[in-house]
Amino acid sequence: MNLKGGYVLFKDRNGPLQYLLMPTYRINGTESPLLLDPLTPNFFWQAWQGREIMSQRHGAPVPDNAISLAINSRSGRTQNHFHIHISCLRPDVRAQLDKDAGAVSSRWLPLPGGLQGHEYLARRVTEAELAQRSPFLMLAEEVPEAREHMGRFALAMAQQSDGSLVLLATERNLLTLNRASAEEIQDHRCAILNANH
Repeated sequence: MNLKGGYVLFKDRNGPLQYLLMPTYRINGTESPLLLDPLTPNFFWQAWQGREIMSQRHGAPVPDNAISLAINSRSGRTQNHFHIHISCLRPDVRAQLDKDAGAVSSRWLPLPGGLQGHEYLARRVTEAELAQRSPFLMLAEEVPEAREHMGRFALAMAQQSDGSLVLLATERNLLTLNRASAEEIQDHRCAILNANH
């Protein structure tokens, strides 16, 4: 638990290495105005900093390119308390992100072909940029109309092949049956670790 940072990391019962980051105080989810307050802790940065806990539990290093962070939208989550999933990235998503790395820039742009059959916006960030600014603020301030509808969005993050990071955002779309559950890019069984050997 990190009381100064305002969050706690704990093991999720699903999967061998999945952890959740949760604030120590009440935040519902992506729709919370607190996430757009510059004084609110940068929970995505804290979750990325906490990824070492996966290696500790695994008993061996879990490479950064196998790790992903995800928070689901209001319609794509099962509990009504803010939580970021820290878990393995799906191997097919890893391959697709590597293939489409050239299409990712420092502006939010559609990821070619989407992910898991759903449309995603992608934005490149450096670790230094992530440390300075919350992805929730980046989404709200840089994507038209996102600020008014933050609860419809899910956010995820993974590492790029060049060592930078990619933010991924998907918006609820009932016509395409997209509940905006960014956790869909994760594999809680961590098959990617077997593929890395």
